[in-house]
Order: sequence, then structure tokens, then C-alpha cells
Amino acid sequence: MPLLEHQLRKAGAAGIRRVVFATSYRAAMFTEAFGDGSRFGLELVYVTEDEPLGTAGAIRNAAAELTCDDDSPVVVLNGDILSGHDLVSQVAMHEKSDAAVTMHLTLVDDARRYGAVPTTSEGKVIEFVEKSPKPPTNQVNAGCYVFRRSAIDAIPTGRVVSVEYETFPQLLASGETIMGYVEGAYWLDVGTPAAFVQGSCDLVLGRMESPAVRPGGGVLFLNGSVVAPEAAVSGGTTVGAGAVVESGATVESSVLFDGAVVERGARVSRSVLGRGARICAGAVVSDAVIGDGAMVGPGNELRDGLRLWPGVQLPETAVRFSSDV
Repeated sequence: MPLLEHQLRKAGAAGIRRVVFATSYRAAMFTEAFGDGSRFGLELVYVTEDEPLGTAGAIRNAAAELTCDDDSPVVVLNGDILSGHDLVSQVAMHEKSDAAVTMHLTLVDDARRYGAVPTTSEGKVIEFVEKSPKPPTNQVNAGCYVFRRSAIDAIPTGRVVSVEYETFPQLLASGETIMGYVEGAYWLDVGTPAAFVQGSCDLVLGRMESPAVRPGGGVLFLNGSVVAPEAAVSGGTTVGAGAVVESGATVESSVLFDGAVVERGARVSRSVLGRGARICAGAVVSDAVIGDGAMVGPGNELRDGLRLWPGVQLPETAVRFSSDV
């Protein structure tokens, strides 16, 4: 999981030594991947929500595992954001300004899809403008916050709470200072399959520098992966542990999770193959997501955002996007 590993290693590089990993589902998947955090130089603690509590509710729920005092800075990193910004400088701004929260703000060409955050010349946040056809600025919420611990403790418990719609506006209304740390470094919201693939490839290709990945050769081979000499694998592809790419297969700019198999002559591009997924000989998968344990039979052609659910066994030549056989 290079994207989440990037977040953990970034936290460690910023001097953080205890990380509370908050999740609302499949916690075992993360504990299996990251363990107790010792290999990252961290103490990693897991907190699972019985029901999703929203962006602020999740932070408040995880705060039960914090050990710092009321005035200490607490860094919150969203797991679906890939960022190369300077976290140390963001924390420094927070401590210098004695803010309740310091947000990372990134610059985008079109802010209509995001929450725009105008600031004063000193960096103080003026207001929060959610998705708007005429945003007042191209500075948008980049999903990395430094909270004063006491501001987290003020978030209500046991219910859904949003930082964007409730916590931040209430802090401003009460006279608290929220700072905006503006930096236009690499930033990507990886909340869609296409963006997830792009982020993974950017890490592998070195377009975004990260301690989680050492670029080299344009492909990341994890332990136990097997790629035949006659296979063509390129474009920032990640080949997971125990995954297999057979002779004559082509894989480009894709993510193959552990145990996935691409058989002889199959072609996979800009796609995600889940754990244990199998692409049979001659099948074509492009811009698609294949779930864990699913099988794409010979002669199938899956394209353009198609998602195959986990465990589905697609028989031979069941789906085609072109007339050629």
C-alpha cells in the first residue's frame, strides 16, 4: 500500500512518533500491512469506528488514544490524500500563531469542485466556502490539519460531525484562530480508482518524491512477485507480493494487489487488480477495477471505468467493447 505507507513515513520524517490509525472498516487489512509501526519508526495504534462518524467525528473518536496534553499539536492526515507538502513548516506555523487549527491549503486551477478557503495576508482563515460556481479563491482545503489538542476534545462525541460544515465554522464563530498554510507542492485526491492509479504510478515513477518508494526502472516489484522475462510491465506499475505476470502479457500503469495473476497474452492498462484476481489469457482490461478473487475469462474486454465485484467469475467472451474476437 504505497499511498498509505507514504503518509506514515511522512509523519515519521516530521518527528511524529505515535500515530493513531482511524478506520471505519476492514481494520485487519491495515494491521496486516503495517503492524505495530515499528518498521516506520512509529508506534502505531488502531481505532475502528463501529459506524462512520464523519470527518470530525472520526478525529474525536481517535482522540481516545492520544497521550499529549491540551496545548500540544496533533497532526491529522487524510488517508485519501497524496501530498508532498512540507509538514514540518505547517506545524511550525501552527505553533508560532497559537492557532486552534492550521490547515494545509493547496492551489488549484479550478476551485469549483472543492471547498475554497480565503485567508488574510497573514494567513488567517476568513471563511469556508463549500463547492461554489464562483469560488472566491483558488486556495482549497488539502486535507491535512494540525489541531490544538483542546480543539479536538471540544468536538462532540458519539455522533456524525463534519470538520468542513461544523467544526471549522464554529471555531471561527467563537473567535478562535484558524491558519492556512499555503503550499502548491504535489497534491492529489486519490478518492477515485483512476486517481488512485495515477497516485501510485506517480510515486513509482518518482514524479512525487516519497520515502515510501525508491524510484527505479519504472516498476515496483514487491516481495515474491513473479514476472516472466517475456512479459512487458511498465508505466509505474506496482506488482504486489506473490502476484504473477506470465510470458507475453502486457501490464501498463496499473496496480496489481497481492496474488493477482495476469495470464499469457492478456493486456492490462491503467487498472486495479484486487487480491487474488485473475486475468485469463487474451483478455483485455483497461481503465477498470477488478475485485478481490474475481476472474476475467479469456476473450473478455473490460474498459472505461467498469468495476467487477469481488469473487465474480466472468465466463469466456462474456463482455466486449469491440466487435473483433
